[in-house]
Amino acid sequence: MEITGLVQVNYVLADEQKSWLEEDTGILAYSENGLNVQQALIKFSDTYSNGLSYNLVANYYQLGEQNFGISQAEVIYKPLSRSEIRWRARGGYFYPKMSLENVDTGWLSPFTYTQSAINSWIGEELRTPGLEFTLYSPGRARKSAFSWELHSAAYQGNDPLGTVISWRGFALHDRQSLNNDKVPFAAYPSVVDEDQVFHPNYVEPSHELDGHVGFYIGAHLDYYNQTSLRYYYYDNQADPLAVSDERLYGWRTKFHSLALQHKLSRDTRLIAQWLSGSTSMGPRVVYVNFDSSYLMLSHKIAQHRLSLRAEYFKVREDDSTPWDPNNSDGKAVTLAWRYNVDKNWQIGLEQHINQNSAENRRSLNQQLEINQQQSLAVVQFRW
Repeated sequence: MEITGLVQVNYVLADEQKSWLEEDTGILAYSENGLNVQQALIKFSDTYSNGLSYNLVANYYQLGEQNFGISQAEVIYKPLSRSEIRWRARGGYFYPKMSLENVDTGWLSPFTYTQSAINSWIGEELRTPGLEFTLYSPGRARKSAFSWELHSAAYQGNDPLGTVISWRGFALHDRQSLNNDKVPFAAYPSVVDEDQVFHPNYVEPSHELDGHVGFYIGAHLDYYNQTSLRYYYYDNQADPLAVSDERLYGWRTKFHSLALQHKLSRDTRLIAQWLSGSTSMGPRVVYVNFDSSYLMLSHKIAQHRLSLRAEYFKVREDDSTPWDPNNSDGKAVTLAWRYNVDKNWQIGLEQHINQNSAENRRSLNQQLEINQQQSLAVVQFRW
C-alpha cells in the first residue's frame, strides 16, 4: 500500500465581504486576514497484479460544516491487454475526468490555489457515487498520433446538484465537499421563509431522493503529448418534485463541459474550459441556465511556475417565481506563482480579483454588485 499526502498552510489578506461558508453572500472562502490550514489530505492507494487498484482520499478542512471526511473512494479494474481497443472500469465515489485544471493529487490544481469557478462548483456539489466504464485506445498501439477514450457512467446520490449554483451562484475556492457534508449559503428570505420556498439555507450534495439513475458520457482525444480535448455531457435525471424530510429538493441538472489543453512548448501551456447547462426545481419554482468559461496560460521556468487565468460566469433565471431572484454573474482574474524548493516543499503567492453580482443580495439589504480580492502566501509539504 502506498500512502501519500499533502498539507498547505496559507496566510491570507482577505476581502471583508463574509463568505457563503459563513452563511453570507461573498464568493471567496476567506473573509478575515490570518493563518489557515488551506488543504490537508492523505491518499491510500495500491495496485495488484490482477489489474485491480484502489484510491482513497481523506481530507481535513479548517473551513466548512464538516472538517474531516472522505472526498474520493474508488476501485479500478484495468485488465492487461495488447489490443488496439482496451477497456477499464471503476466504481465508488469519484469525479468524472472532465477537468484539465484539477490534475494534481486529491483532485487539486497544480497551477493556482484558487480554482476556477467551474471546478470550484464541481468540487462543491458534484461527485459520482456509481460505476464508470471506459473504452480506450493508446495511439502507440495503432502507430497513430491520436489516442482516444470513451467514458460512460451510471450513478445515484447526486440529486440536489444545482442548489448552490442557483441561489448563491458560482464561487471561487479550493474546498471540496466531503461525503455527507453540508454546503451552506446565505439565508435569503425567498428561500427560507415558510410561506415561500421554505428550504434550509444549506444543501447536502450526496443525497438520493427519487431512486432515479443519473448518467454521463465523455470523450477524450489526445494528439501525442501536446494537445488534449475532453467533452462530457452530464445529466443527474433527478425528479424536481422529489423532496426529503429536511425539505431538500431534487434538482434536474444537465450540462455540457468542453476542456482543452495545448502545449505551446515544453514549458508553456494553454488550458481552457467551458461549461453550460440548466437546472430546475419544483414545478418550475426555480429554473436557471448557467454558463462559465476560463482561459489559463501557465509557464514553467526551472522550478518556478507562473499561471494566469481569466474567466467569466453567469446564472440566468427563467422560472415562474419572480419573488425568488436567481440572476448572478461575474468575472475574475487569478495570478499565481509556485516554486518547488525540493521534491517535498513548495512555496507560492497568489493574487485574485473578481467583480460579481447577485440579485438576491437586495433581499438582505446588501449591494447587488461587489468587488472582491484575495492575496495568498502558501507553504506546501507533500510526501
